[in-house]
Amino acid sequence: MAKQFPHLQPEHREFIQRQRLFFTASAASTGRVNVSPKGLDALRVLGEREVVYLDRTGSGNETAAHLRADGRLTLMFCAFEGPPYILRLYGRGRVLRHGGPEYTRLLADVFGNEEPPGARQMVWLDIDLVQKSCGYGVPLFEYEGERPTLTKWAEAKGPEGLDTYRREKNARSIDGLPTGLFDDEA
Repeated sequence: MAKQFPHLQPEHREFIQRQRLFFTASAASTGRVNVSPKGLDALRVLGEREVVYLDRTGSGNETAAHLRADGRLTLMFCAFEGPPYILRLYGRGRVLRHGGPEYTRLLADVFGNEEPPGARQMVWLDIDLVQKSCGYGVPLFEYEGERPTLTKWAEAKGPEGLDTYRREKNARSIDGLPTGLFDDEA
């Protein structure tokens, strides 16, 4: 059954570091709820109450719009190998703009200055609740590898193509909420 914690425990941190996939869930007070899969070694645990993930350009930018409108964010990790286990991190999130001081510092300090093609922003989560649950209903899967498609797509687009794509697809949520991606141009 579910057990709650005020912050990450060492066991949780170890579990997170072994996962190759996690999910984000966010919503504004109205409109659609968004759930997104994330992978590609993007997440780092910064402390007992903070995690950050490097977000790459995708088909939308719902999480950024929802964080701007509401701030709530949940991350979920599931064990697809080994013993059953689900871990949820609840809290308040914020977007760290690409090239901004926090983004630049974290890129150097926790991502080894390795910025993958298509890096768009980072998402920071201040954790206010951690919940561990059984995961008995999660099926077993065998990991085969990362898909190279997103990296190849971003490399083919190049910086100018990515900028154009983001302006068309990432500036507003599917519900029309602004994502803040181009706020510095206002």
